[in-house]
Amino acid sequence: MKQYVIIGNGVAAAGCIEGIRSVDPEGGITVISEEKRAVYCRPLISYYLEGKTDLDRIGYRGADFYESMRARVLLGRKAVRIDPDAREIELDDGEKIGYTELCIAAGSSPFVPPFEGLDSVKNKYSFMTLDDALALDRGIGPDSRVLIVGAGLIGLKCAEGLAGRVKSVTVCDLADRVLSSILDTECAAMMQRHLERHGISFFLNDSAARFEENTAYMKSGAAVPFDVLVLAVGVRANTSLFKDMGGEVNRGIIVDERMRTSAQGIYAAGDCAEGTDISIGQKRVLAILPNAYMQGHAAGVNMAGGCEVFDKAIPMNSIGFFGLHAMTAGSYDGELYEEKTENSLKRLFTGDDLLKGFILIGCDERAGIYTSMIREKTPLSSVDFTLLKKAATTAAFSAEERRKKFGGVV
Repeated sequence: MKQYVIIGNGVAAAGCIEGIRSVDPEGGITVISEEKRAVYCRPLISYYLEGKTDLDRIGYRGADFYESMRARVLLGRKAVRIDPDAREIELDDGEKIGYTELCIAAGSSPFVPPFEGLDSVKNKYSFMTLDDALALDRGIGPDSRVLIVGAGLIGLKCAEGLAGRVKSVTVCDLADRVLSSILDTECAAMMQRHLERHGISFFLNDSAARFEENTAYMKSGAAVPFDVLVLAVGVRANTSLFKDMGGEVNRGIIVDERMRTSAQGIYAAGDCAEGTDISIGQKRVLAILPNAYMQGHAAGVNMAGGCEVFDKAIPMNSIGFFGLHAMTAGSYDGELYEEKTENSLKRLFTGDDLLKGFILIGCDERAGIYTSMIREKTPLSSVDFTLLKKAATTAAFSAEERRKKFGGVV
């Protein structure tokens, strides 16, 4: 009987457990979880701050998930070493756990630059985990002035969660725009104006150079007083366990389309894995929840002796702030089709008879149709793209394609 070990306990791990059990109902599964919590939906932690969800509803699976999957979970335990020759994992207390197949789903960790004077700041937080959100929740009050370093997805969701609960929220970033990794200048400006209308202030193309207790001194020379500091500069894939054993690592753990790493019997999935982004044909870390689950599921199936390929990874995001939603996917190269109003913007990028990517802000669209076209590399010549430009609709596909892609809808 196989013994499966999963390092990590996030969405990729849940996918891995379910992938294993879809093939092997009997093998032993052990999950090593550094967090002391069952798997939960990490993007919901900002909604917890807002009071829009609670601890009972933030779970990613039901309370009986591990029991129903017959998985043993070691909560609050950390893997410190992998011995690939002995096929053993060493834990932080010296315990060793043997494995037949291993999946590293260790996620990522906050990246904190070496800011001068950061040690002098008493009330400072990250915003990656539920425990981070709970600590921040305890650390704020109605009179708190909050400074968030980082205007990416994590920093802005934190800002949204805090707005209305504190005296002020200020966000700074070295980039010249918000959400710089997913939005271009014009799209970012639209989102920034919306955030500012809801009380969020910004220092962009600027950031903290040093701290003195409750004051941040910016690169521009401005002094920004605060009571609470949130560091949301970015994240780094947790690759050290695999790298230390001699495995192939770049920004993430290198995997193939079956989630196999360079080491026999070891797979990787989720935010720590680096697979192929088919929208650009290059290896990238795509730290996105749907990809994490699909990578984990593929890893689990293959660990158990089945065959599942995940070869359709693309960057994609669906995120909203104060009711204004943005959806993006793929790459932004190629010919541009655009529609825009004062409160909405649609951009479709095409080339080589393919939809390469899109940006939708404030649009009521079935974006999954566009995403599917990018993933499946659907030729534009095979659909009514003139119709699709105006609206993402199944009517643009032939009856045969509708039956194949959309479950018989004609």
